[in-house]
Amino acid sequence: MLHWRIATRSERLIGNLHLCHASSKPFLPVNHSAARLESRAAHTISRPAYSSRSASRTIARGTPPSRHQLAPGYPTPSNRALVTSSSKSSEASGRSGRAAVTRQRGADFVIEQVNIGAPRHDEVLVRIVASGVCHTDMVVRDEEYGPLPAVFGHEGAGVVEAVGEHVTNVTVGDHVVLSYAFCGECDLCHSGHPAHCREVFPINFGGGRLDGSTSTTDTQGERVHDHFFGQSSFAEYAVVNRNNLVKVDKNLPLDMLAPLGCGLQTGSGAVINAMKVRPGSSFVAFGAGTVGLASVMAAKVAGATTIIAIDINLQRLELAIELGATHIINSKKIDPVQAIQDITGGGADFTLECTGRPSVLTQAVDSLGFFGTCGIVGAAPLGSKVELDVNGIMIPAKRVMGIVQGDSTSATFIPILIELWKQGRFPFDKLIKHYDFDDINQAVADSESGRVIKPVLRIGKV
Repeated sequence: MLHWRIATRSERLIGNLHLCHASSKPFLPVNHSAARLESRAAHTISRPAYSSRSASRTIARGTPPSRHQLAPGYPTPSNRALVTSSSKSSEASGRSGRAAVTRQRGADFVIEQVNIGAPRHDEVLVRIVASGVCHTDMVVRDEEYGPLPAVFGHEGAGVVEAVGEHVTNVTVGDHVVLSYAFCGECDLCHSGHPAHCREVFPINFGGGRLDGSTSTTDTQGERVHDHFFGQSSFAEYAVVNRNNLVKVDKNLPLDMLAPLGCGLQTGSGAVINAMKVRPGSSFVAFGAGTVGLASVMAAKVAGATTIIAIDINLQRLELAIELGATHIINSKKIDPVQAIQDITGGGADFTLECTGRPSVLTQAVDSLGFFGTCGIVGAAPLGSKVELDVNGIMIPAKRVMGIVQGDSTSATFIPILIELWKQGRFPFDKLIKHYDFDDINQAVADSESGRVIKPVLRIGKV
Protein backbone atom coordinates (compact mmCIF):
# COMPACT_ATOMS: atom_id res chain seq x y z
CA MET A 1 0.00 0.00 0.00
CA LEU A 2 1.22 3.50 -0.77
CA HIS A 3 1.21 5.92 2.15
CA TRP A 4 0.18 9.26 0.69
CA ARG A 5 1.29 12.17 2.87
CA ILE A 6 -0.94 15.23 3.33
CA ALA A 7 0.68 18.58 4.18
CA THR A 8 2.96 18.33 7.17
CA ARG A 9 3.26 21.35 9.38
CA SER A 10 6.59 22.32 7.89
CA GLU A 11 4.95 22.53 4.49
CA ARG A 12 1.68 24.09 5.65
CA LEU A 13 -0.26 23.99 2.49
CA ILE A 14 -3.85 23.54 3.51
CA GLY A 15 -6.37 22.11 1.06
CA ASN A 16 -9.82 23.44 1.49
CA LEU A 17 -8.01 26.15 3.22
CA HIS A 18 -8.20 26.73 -0.39
CA LEU A 19 -4.68 27.75 -0.23
CA CYS A 20 -3.70 24.48 0.84
CA HIS A 21 -3.10 21.46 -0.96
CA ALA A 22 -0.56 18.85 -0.97
CA SER A 23 2.81 19.68 -2.32
CA SER A 24 5.38 17.56 -0.58
CA LYS A 25 8.17 20.17 -0.86
CA PRO A 26 6.49 23.49 -1.52
CA PHE A 27 9.15 25.86 -0.26
CA LEU A 28 12.50 24.31 -1.18
CA PRO A 29 14.74 27.02 -2.67
CA VAL A 30 16.30 26.54 -6.05
CA ASN A 31 20.07 26.96 -6.19
CA HIS A 32 21.39 29.57 -8.60
CA SER A 33 24.60 29.28 -10.56
CA ALA A 34 27.31 31.85 -9.93
CA ALA A 35 26.69 33.31 -13.36
CA ARG A 36 23.02 33.87 -12.60
CA LEU A 37 23.80 35.48 -9.27
CA GLU A 38 26.34 37.80 -10.93
CA SER A 39 23.79 38.66 -13.60
CA ARG A 40 21.16 39.36 -10.95
CA ALA A 41 23.57 41.54 -8.99
CA ALA A 42 24.23 43.55 -12.13
CA HIS A 43 20.55 44.43 -12.30
CA THR A 44 19.95 45.27 -8.67
CA ILE A 45 16.35 45.96 -7.76
CA SER A 46 15.34 47.69 -4.55
CA ARG A 47 13.11 45.36 -2.56
CA PRO A 48 12.11 44.55 1.01
CA ALA A 49 14.43 42.63 3.28
CA TYR A 50 12.77 39.29 2.71
CA SER A 51 13.88 36.02 4.20
CA SER A 52 17.06 34.29 3.12
CA ARG A 53 14.89 31.77 1.32
CA SER A 54 13.43 34.59 -0.74
CA ALA A 55 16.91 35.72 -1.65
CA SER A 56 17.75 32.31 -3.04
CA ARG A 57 14.64 31.63 -5.08
CA THR A 58 14.68 31.51 -8.86
CA ILE A 59 13.35 34.59 -10.64
CA ALA A 60 11.86 33.68 -13.98
CA ARG A 61 12.19 36.60 -16.36
CA GLY A 62 10.03 35.40 -19.22
CA THR A 63 6.44 36.35 -20.01
CA PRO A 64 3.76 34.20 -18.31
CA PRO A 65 1.50 32.11 -20.53
CA SER A 66 -1.49 34.01 -21.89
CA ARG A 67 -3.94 31.94 -19.79
CA HIS A 68 -2.45 33.38 -16.63
CA GLN A 69 -1.26 36.87 -17.58
CA LEU A 70 -0.67 38.96 -14.47
CA ALA A 71 -2.78 42.09 -14.27
CA PRO A 72 -1.21 45.46 -15.15
CA GLY A 73 0.57 46.95 -12.17
CA TYR A 74 1.45 43.64 -10.54
CA PRO A 75 4.99 43.72 -9.17
CA THR A 76 7.60 41.88 -11.18
CA PRO A 77 11.38 41.73 -10.85
CA SER A 78 11.57 44.70 -13.21
CA ASN A 79 9.06 47.01 -11.54
CA ARG A 80 8.98 46.15 -7.82
CA ALA A 81 9.52 49.33 -5.83
CA LEU A 82 11.28 49.75 -2.53
CA VAL A 83 8.78 49.15 0.26
CA THR A 84 9.24 51.33 3.33
CA SER A 85 6.98 52.26 6.19
CA SER A 86 7.43 55.94 5.38
CA SER A 87 6.20 55.74 1.78
CA LYS A 88 3.80 58.40 0.57
CA SER A 89 0.34 57.49 -0.66
CA SER A 90 -2.89 59.20 -1.62
CA GLU A 91 -4.73 59.98 1.62
CA ALA A 92 -1.94 57.97 3.25
CA SER A 93 -2.95 58.28 6.89
CA GLY A 94 -4.14 55.11 8.59
CA ARG A 95 -7.57 54.39 9.99
CA SER A 96 -9.19 53.37 13.24
CA GLY A 97 -11.97 50.81 13.12
CA ARG A 98 -13.38 47.56 14.43
CA ALA A 99 -11.92 44.12 13.81
CA ALA A 100 -12.70 40.58 14.90
CA VAL A 101 -9.59 39.61 16.85
CA THR A 102 -8.53 36.08 17.80
CA ARG A 103 -6.41 36.01 20.94
CA GLN A 104 -6.57 32.32 21.92
CA ARG A 105 -6.72 29.08 19.94
CA GLY A 106 -10.28 27.90 19.51
CA ALA A 107 -11.78 30.96 21.21
CA ASP A 108 -14.64 33.04 19.86
CA PHE A 109 -13.85 36.05 17.74
CA VAL A 110 -13.96 39.28 19.75
CA ILE A 111 -14.86 42.61 18.12
CA GLU A 112 -12.25 45.17 19.18
CA GLN A 113 -11.19 48.67 18.22
CA VAL A 114 -7.88 48.62 16.31
CA ASN A 115 -5.66 51.03 14.42
CA ILE A 116 -4.63 50.32 10.83
CA GLY A 117 -1.47 51.87 9.42
CA ALA A 118 -1.08 53.62 6.09
CA PRO A 119 -0.41 51.56 2.96
CA ARG A 120 3.14 51.22 1.67
CA HIS A 121 4.27 51.88 -1.91
CA ASP A 122 2.77 48.67 -3.27
CA GLU A 123 -0.26 48.48 -0.98
CA VAL A 124 -3.85 49.67 -0.87
CA LEU A 125 -6.07 50.63 2.05
CA VAL A 126 -9.51 49.06 1.57
CA ARG A 127 -12.67 49.86 3.50
CA ILE A 128 -14.23 46.43 3.89
CA VAL A 129 -17.91 46.16 2.95
CA ALA A 130 -18.28 42.39 3.30
CA SER A 131 -16.29 39.24 3.96
CA GLY A 132 -17.13 35.60 3.49
CA VAL A 133 -16.57 33.15 6.33
CA CYS A 134 -14.50 30.20 5.18
CA HIS A 135 -13.56 26.84 6.69
CA THR A 136 -9.94 28.00 6.58
CA ASP A 137 -10.66 30.81 9.03
CA MET A 138 -11.81 28.28 11.61
CA VAL A 139 -8.94 25.88 10.94
CA VAL A 140 -6.33 28.59 11.41
CA ARG A 141 -8.13 29.90 14.48
CA ASP A 142 -7.97 26.44 16.04
CA GLU A 143 -4.64 25.07 14.72
CA GLU A 144 -1.02 26.22 14.97
CA TYR A 145 -0.90 28.01 11.63
CA GLY A 146 0.42 31.38 12.73
CA PRO A 147 0.94 33.78 15.62
CA LEU A 148 -1.75 35.34 17.81
CA PRO A 149 -3.38 37.74 18.44
CA ALA A 150 -4.49 38.04 14.85
CA VAL A 151 -7.22 39.22 12.53
CA PHE A 152 -8.37 36.56 10.06
CA GLY A 153 -10.81 36.73 7.13
CA HIS A 154 -9.77 36.17 3.52
CA GLU A 155 -12.84 36.62 1.32
CA GLY A 156 -13.11 40.38 1.52
CA ALA A 157 -14.68 42.95 -0.76
CA GLY A 158 -14.73 46.69 -0.36
CA VAL A 159 -13.85 50.17 -1.57
CA VAL A 160 -10.36 51.56 -2.12
CA GLU A 161 -9.64 54.44 0.28
CA ALA A 162 -5.92 55.04 -0.32
CA VAL A 163 -3.23 53.69 -2.63
CA GLY A 164 0.55 53.52 -2.45
CA GLU A 165 2.41 55.59 -5.00
CA HIS A 166 3.45 52.62 -7.11
CA VAL A 167 -0.03 51.09 -7.34
CA THR A 168 -1.45 51.42 -10.85
CA ASN A 169 -4.13 48.74 -11.11
CA VAL A 170 -6.69 50.53 -8.87
CA THR A 171 -7.50 54.07 -7.74
CA VAL A 172 -9.33 55.62 -4.80
CA GLY A 173 -13.05 54.84 -4.99
CA ASP A 174 -12.70 51.63 -6.97
CA HIS A 175 -14.68 48.59 -5.84
CA VAL A 176 -12.54 45.50 -5.35
CA VAL A 177 -12.74 41.81 -4.47
CA LEU A 178 -9.79 40.55 -2.41
CA SER A 179 -8.14 37.21 -3.01
CA TYR A 180 -4.98 35.31 -1.98
CA ALA A 181 -1.49 36.82 -1.90
CA PHE A 182 1.52 35.82 -3.98
CA CYS A 183 5.00 37.26 -4.48
CA GLY A 184 4.80 37.86 -8.24
CA GLU A 185 8.51 37.13 -8.57
CA CYS A 186 9.20 33.40 -8.30
CA ASP A 187 9.35 30.91 -11.14
CA LEU A 188 5.90 29.51 -10.29
CA CYS A 189 4.26 32.94 -10.35
CA HIS A 190 5.90 33.65 -13.69
CA SER A 191 4.99 30.31 -15.17
CA GLY A 192 1.32 31.14 -14.68
CA HIS A 193 0.70 29.47 -11.31
CA PRO A 194 0.68 32.24 -8.67
CA ALA A 195 -1.57 30.15 -6.40
CA HIS A 196 1.40 27.78 -6.03
CA CYS A 197 3.83 30.66 -5.29
CA ARG A 198 6.98 29.52 -3.48
CA GLU A 199 6.14 32.00 -0.71
CA VAL A 200 2.54 30.77 -0.43
CA PHE A 201 2.73 29.97 3.27
CA PRO A 202 4.61 32.95 4.75
CA ILE A 203 2.84 35.47 2.55
CA ASN A 204 -0.63 34.15 3.42
CA PHE A 205 -0.27 32.56 6.88
CA GLY A 206 2.80 34.27 8.37
CA GLY A 207 0.90 36.86 10.39
CA GLY A 208 2.33 39.88 8.58
CA ARG A 209 4.24 41.00 5.53
CA LEU A 210 7.17 38.98 4.23
CA ASP A 211 9.55 41.33 6.05
CA GLY A 212 7.80 40.53 9.35
CA SER A 213 6.02 43.85 9.79
CA THR A 214 2.29 44.32 10.38
CA SER A 215 -0.26 47.13 9.92
CA THR A 216 -2.53 46.62 12.93
CA THR A 217 -2.27 47.59 16.61
CA ASP A 218 -4.82 47.41 19.41
CA THR A 219 -5.88 50.30 21.64
CA GLN A 220 -2.88 49.64 23.91
CA GLY A 221 -0.50 50.01 20.99
CA GLU A 222 0.31 46.30 20.95
CA ARG A 223 0.81 44.53 17.64
CA VAL A 224 -2.02 42.45 16.22
CA HIS A 225 -0.98 40.07 13.45
CA ASP A 226 -2.63 40.61 10.09
CA HIS A 227 -2.13 40.19 6.33
CA PHE A 228 -3.94 36.85 6.55
CA PHE A 229 -4.11 35.77 2.89
CA GLY A 230 -2.62 39.21 2.38
CA GLN A 231 -5.80 40.93 3.65
CA SER A 232 -7.28 40.09 7.12
CA SER A 233 -10.77 41.13 6.07
CA PHE A 234 -12.62 40.47 9.35
CA ALA A 235 -12.20 44.20 9.93
CA GLU A 236 -13.60 47.52 8.82
CA TYR A 237 -10.29 48.37 7.13
CA ALA A 238 -7.53 46.27 5.62
CA VAL A 239 -4.13 47.06 4.15
CA VAL A 240 -3.80 44.87 1.08
CA ASN A 241 -1.01 44.24 -1.41
CA ARG A 242 -1.89 45.25 -4.96
CA ASN A 243 -1.51 41.60 -6.03
CA ASN A 244 -4.62 40.67 -4.02
CA LEU A 245 -7.01 43.06 -5.72
CA VAL A 246 -9.56 42.41 -8.44
CA LYS A 247 -11.37 45.52 -9.63
CA VAL A 248 -15.12 45.02 -10.19
CA ASP A 249 -18.03 47.03 -11.57
CA LYS A 250 -19.41 49.51 -9.03
CA ASN A 251 -22.96 48.44 -9.89
CA LEU A 252 -22.40 44.91 -8.55
CA PRO A 253 -23.21 44.01 -4.91
CA LEU A 254 -19.99 43.62 -2.94
CA ASP A 255 -21.73 41.60 -0.24
CA MET A 256 -22.49 39.00 -2.91
CA LEU A 257 -19.11 39.01 -4.63
CA ALA A 258 -16.93 38.62 -1.52
CA PRO A 259 -16.75 34.78 -1.47
CA LEU A 260 -15.37 34.71 -5.01
CA GLY A 261 -11.90 35.40 -3.60
CA CYS A 262 -11.42 31.91 -2.16
CA GLY A 263 -13.97 29.10 -1.88
CA LEU A 264 -15.88 29.73 -5.08
CA GLN A 265 -12.79 30.17 -7.23
CA THR A 266 -11.19 27.12 -5.62
CA GLY A 267 -14.01 24.76 -6.56
CA SER A 268 -14.68 26.20 -10.00
CA GLY A 269 -11.00 26.69 -10.81
CA ALA A 270 -10.23 23.09 -9.86
CA VAL A 271 -12.66 22.00 -12.56
CA ILE A 272 -11.88 24.55 -15.26
CA ASN A 273 -8.22 25.47 -14.74
CA ALA A 274 -6.55 22.57 -12.96
CA MET A 275 -8.27 19.33 -13.97
CA LYS A 276 -9.68 20.75 -17.21
CA VAL A 277 -12.94 18.83 -17.12
CA ARG A 278 -14.01 18.29 -20.72
CA PRO A 279 -17.38 18.18 -22.50
CA GLY A 280 -19.10 14.81 -22.30
CA SER A 281 -17.05 13.64 -19.31
CA SER A 282 -18.13 12.41 -15.88
CA PHE A 283 -17.35 14.41 -12.73
CA VAL A 284 -17.85 13.67 -9.03
CA ALA A 285 -17.72 16.15 -6.13
CA PHE A 286 -17.03 14.50 -2.77
CA GLY A 287 -18.60 17.04 -0.42
CA ALA A 288 -21.35 19.54 -1.18
CA GLY A 289 -20.16 22.61 0.70
CA THR A 290 -19.09 25.87 -0.96
CA VAL A 291 -16.16 24.33 -2.83
CA GLY A 292 -18.01 21.18 -3.85
CA LEU A 293 -21.09 23.02 -5.09
CA ALA A 294 -18.92 25.54 -6.94
CA SER A 295 -17.29 22.58 -8.68
CA VAL A 296 -20.70 21.17 -9.60
CA MET A 297 -21.70 24.46 -11.22
CA ALA A 298 -18.36 24.67 -13.02
CA ALA A 299 -18.63 21.09 -14.27
CA LYS A 300 -21.95 21.98 -15.87
CA VAL A 301 -20.35 25.05 -17.47
CA ALA A 302 -17.49 22.86 -18.73
CA GLY A 303 -19.93 20.51 -20.44
CA ALA A 304 -19.68 17.43 -18.24
CA THR A 305 -22.72 15.26 -18.91
CA THR A 306 -22.59 13.12 -15.77
CA ILE A 307 -22.22 15.23 -12.63
CA ILE A 308 -22.43 13.45 -9.27
CA ALA A 309 -22.57 15.17 -5.88
CA ILE A 310 -21.87 13.21 -2.67
CA ASP A 311 -22.73 14.32 0.86
CA ILE A 312 -24.70 13.22 3.91
CA ASN A 313 -26.76 16.42 4.11
CA LEU A 314 -30.01 15.96 2.18
CA GLN A 315 -30.65 19.69 1.77
CA ARG A 316 -27.24 20.19 0.21
CA LEU A 317 -27.78 17.27 -2.13
CA GLU A 318 -31.11 18.72 -3.22
CA LEU A 319 -29.40 22.05 -3.89
CA ALA A 320 -26.73 20.22 -5.91
CA ILE A 321 -29.46 18.95 -8.25
CA GLU A 322 -30.73 22.50 -8.65
CA LEU A 323 -27.20 23.70 -9.48
CA GLY A 324 -26.49 21.08 -12.14
CA ALA A 325 -25.84 17.66 -10.61
CA THR A 326 -27.34 14.80 -12.62
CA HIS A 327 -27.00 12.33 -9.73
CA ILE A 328 -26.70 12.58 -5.95
CA ILE A 329 -25.37 10.03 -3.47
CA ASN A 330 -25.92 9.97 0.28
CA SER A 331 -22.70 8.28 1.37
CA LYS A 332 -24.20 7.55 4.77
CA LYS A 333 -26.65 5.15 3.16
CA ILE A 334 -24.83 3.58 0.23
CA ASP A 335 -21.27 2.83 -0.86
CA PRO A 336 -20.29 5.78 -3.05
CA VAL A 337 -17.53 3.91 -4.89
CA GLN A 338 -19.86 1.16 -6.09
CA ALA A 339 -22.59 3.68 -6.90
CA ILE A 340 -20.20 5.73 -9.03
CA GLN A 341 -18.98 2.63 -10.82
CA ASP A 342 -22.59 1.72 -11.61
CA ILE A 343 -23.59 5.23 -12.76
CA THR A 344 -20.54 5.78 -14.97
CA GLY A 345 -20.14 2.25 -16.24
CA GLY A 346 -16.68 1.64 -14.86
CA GLY A 347 -15.45 4.74 -13.06
CA ALA A 348 -15.46 8.56 -13.27
CA ASP A 349 -13.23 10.67 -15.48
CA PHE A 350 -12.76 13.28 -12.73
CA THR A 351 -13.27 13.35 -8.97
CA LEU A 352 -12.68 16.20 -6.51
CA GLU A 353 -12.11 15.58 -2.80
CA CYS A 354 -13.50 18.57 -0.88
CA THR A 355 -13.96 17.20 2.66
CA GLY A 356 -10.43 16.91 4.04
CA ARG A 357 -11.09 13.36 5.24
CA PRO A 358 -8.38 10.85 4.27
CA SER A 359 -10.90 8.02 4.01
CA VAL A 360 -12.93 10.05 1.53
CA LEU A 361 -9.81 10.74 -0.53
CA THR A 362 -9.32 6.99 -0.81
CA GLN A 363 -12.89 6.68 -2.09
CA ALA A 364 -12.34 9.51 -4.57
CA VAL A 365 -9.30 7.75 -6.05
CA ASP A 366 -10.97 4.33 -6.04
CA SER A 367 -13.95 5.82 -7.93
CA LEU A 368 -11.85 6.79 -10.95
CA GLY A 369 -11.90 4.94 -14.24
CA PHE A 370 -8.93 4.43 -16.57
CA PHE A 371 -6.90 7.64 -17.05
CA GLY A 372 -9.09 9.36 -14.46
CA THR A 373 -7.94 12.36 -12.41
CA CYS A 374 -8.60 13.04 -8.72
CA GLY A 375 -8.07 16.57 -7.45
CA ILE A 376 -7.47 17.34 -3.77
CA VAL A 377 -8.79 20.57 -2.28
CA GLY A 378 -9.97 19.29 1.12
CA ALA A 379 -8.10 20.38 4.24
CA ALA A 380 -6.97 17.37 6.25
CA PRO A 381 -5.60 17.64 9.80
CA LEU A 382 -1.86 18.22 9.91
CA GLY A 383 0.14 15.04 9.39
CA SER A 384 -2.78 13.06 7.97
CA LYS A 385 -1.95 10.07 5.80
CA VAL A 386 -3.98 8.06 3.35
CA GLU A 387 -3.51 4.53 2.03
CA LEU A 388 -3.78 3.96 -1.70
CA ASP A 389 -3.34 0.79 -3.71
CA VAL A 390 -0.26 1.36 -5.88
CA ASN A 391 -1.32 -1.08 -8.58
CA GLY A 392 -4.83 0.31 -8.44
CA ILE A 393 -3.36 3.64 -9.52
CA MET A 394 -0.57 2.50 -11.85
CA ILE A 395 -2.41 -0.04 -14.03
CA PRO A 396 -5.48 2.16 -14.78
CA ALA A 397 -3.14 5.19 -15.16
CA LYS A 398 -4.94 7.29 -12.56
CA ARG A 399 -3.69 10.71 -11.56
CA VAL A 400 -3.88 12.37 -8.13
CA MET A 401 -3.18 16.10 -7.98
CA GLY A 402 -3.12 18.76 -5.30
CA ILE A 403 -4.87 22.00 -6.22
CA VAL A 404 -4.40 25.43 -4.64
CA GLN A 405 -7.04 28.11 -5.18
CA GLY A 406 -8.22 26.27 -8.27
CA ASP A 407 -4.86 27.09 -9.92
CA SER A 408 -6.53 30.43 -10.63
CA THR A 409 -5.08 33.82 -11.44
CA SER A 410 -7.74 35.83 -9.64
CA ALA A 411 -7.40 39.00 -11.70
CA THR A 412 -8.55 37.15 -14.81
CA PHE A 413 -10.60 34.27 -13.40
CA ILE A 414 -12.89 36.13 -10.98
CA PRO A 415 -14.23 38.41 -13.76
CA ILE A 416 -15.08 35.24 -15.72
CA LEU A 417 -17.03 33.88 -12.74
CA ILE A 418 -18.85 37.20 -12.37
CA GLU A 419 -19.86 37.13 -16.02
CA LEU A 420 -21.09 33.55 -15.71
CA TRP A 421 -23.10 34.59 -12.63
CA LYS A 422 -24.64 37.51 -14.52
CA GLN A 423 -25.66 35.07 -17.27
CA GLY A 424 -27.28 32.76 -14.71
CA ARG A 425 -24.77 29.98 -15.38
CA PHE A 426 -22.91 30.17 -12.05
CA PRO A 427 -25.65 30.98 -9.48
CA PHE A 428 -23.45 31.05 -6.39
CA ASP A 429 -25.83 33.50 -4.68
CA LYS A 430 -27.95 30.45 -3.77
CA LEU A 431 -25.21 29.37 -1.33
CA ILE A 432 -25.04 32.64 0.61
CA LYS A 433 -26.62 33.84 3.86
CA HIS A 434 -25.77 37.28 5.20
CA TYR A 435 -24.94 38.20 8.81
CA ASP A 436 -24.18 41.45 10.61
CA PHE A 437 -20.53 41.82 11.60
CA ASP A 438 -21.46 41.64 15.29
CA ASP A 439 -22.93 38.19 14.67
CA ILE A 440 -19.68 36.69 13.41
CA ASN A 441 -19.62 33.90 15.99
CA GLN A 442 -23.16 32.85 15.06
CA ALA A 443 -22.12 32.81 11.40
CA VAL A 444 -19.18 30.57 12.28
CA ALA A 445 -21.38 28.25 14.34
CA ASP A 446 -23.92 27.96 11.52
CA SER A 447 -21.15 27.15 9.07
CA GLU A 448 -19.54 24.52 11.30
CA SER A 449 -22.89 22.83 11.98
CA GLY A 450 -23.75 22.66 8.27
CA ARG A 451 -26.87 24.81 8.63
CA VAL A 452 -25.42 27.42 6.27
CA ILE A 453 -23.19 26.80 3.27
CA LYS A 454 -21.56 30.21 2.83
CA PRO A 455 -22.00 32.86 5.54
CA VAL A 456 -21.11 36.38 4.46
CA LEU A 457 -20.55 39.17 6.98
CA ARG A 458 -21.88 42.63 6.22
CA ILE A 459 -19.18 44.80 7.75
CA GLY A 460 -19.63 48.27 6.25
CA LYS A 461 -21.67 50.28 3.79
CA VAL A 462 -20.71 51.07 0.23
